Amino acid sequence: MSTDSKTRVVTTYRLAEMKARGEKISMLTAYDYSMARIVESAGVDVILVGDSAANVMAGHETTLPITLDQMIYHARSVTRAVKRALVVVDMPFGTYQGNSKEALSSAIRIMKETEADAIKLEGGEEVLESVGRILSAGIPVMGHLGLTPQSIHKYGTYTVRAKEEAEAQKLLRDAHLLEEAGCFGIVLEKIPAALGARVAGELRIPLIGIGAGNSVDGQVLVIHDMLGITTEFSPRFLRRYADLHTQMMAGIQNYVADIKSGAFPNEQEQY
Repeated sequence: MSTDSKTRVVTTYRLAEMKARGEKISMLTAYDYSMARIVESAGVDVILVGDSAANVMAGHETTLPITLDQMIYHARSVTRAVKRALVVVDMPFGTYQGNSKEALSSAIRIMKETEADAIKLEGGEEVLESVGRILSAGIPVMGHLGLTPQSIHKYGTYTVRAKEEAEAQKLLRDAHLLEEAGCFGIVLEKIPAALGARVAGELRIPLIGIGAGNSVDGQVLVIHDMLGITTEFSPRFLRRYADLHTQMMAGIQNYVADIKSGAFPNEQEQY
């Protein structure tokens, strides 16, 4: 990564520039101040305060239970740590579907109370009215198509989406509609790589993949999965860059053992 990429503040305009010159975009989740400081220092372009906090921070099976107040809390913690990366906040389930006035109110609360840079929401044509109303207030919007975890009860499975032609055509149409509405980017989750490449090739805005192949404009993962803190989640698209579960377990077990044996604290660790 160039020094310029590490130091310049990332904006929605810069992401468009990155796509235009073929520079891949790195995106990673964070939910708290300490983790966000590390992610920011490592040079990640976009930090997503994802509703996946419902899973990895709160222990819920789906993303549906997390509230707007909880998302604002996590996002506020993250933005305190970030000076360069673009911070995008997920709008939680129930804050934008079917009611564009509530969607705008929720988005304004996120932007005012967290000082984040943008919001993200799931869906295509079904949420266009909410997208338009939020954009009319000058709030940048990122879309999310393919596997949409907030709709898990509708589909009943986390399997690959848009494998059939009809669903692939709808996804492609939805992507164009989101771009035409004014979205600055779209996350594509768990779709065939060939479809990801086609969408990225047809749209001018950046496409960020999570299980959407290598021909999109960037990639995103959940940090707890990528660092190996979680162990029970192992989809094909996940590459673990560390095994923190094992390292943390060993460290904590050694700590407990040293306390039990009286080895901690030693003379040098006392006043």
